[in-house]
Amino acid sequence: MALLRLREIRAFNSEERVQKMKEIRDDLLRERGVSAMGGAPPSPGKIKALRINIARLATVMREEGEL
Repeated sequence: MALLRLREIRAFNSEERVQKMKEIRDDLLRERGVSAMGGAPPSPGKIKALRINIARLATVMREEGEL
């Protein structure tokens, strides 16, 4: 998963940001589940990228007063 740029996040409307946040959190939950089961994740840096995307989305949402 590629990192979302702030320009891209700001281009989303409120509903799109909330939907994207849900999708990313679900992906993170799945990746953590694979790691917890002892399986090797297909992309080791994916968990970090997902966490960074969540933080960026949360920051923009907080700035816009959506959280």
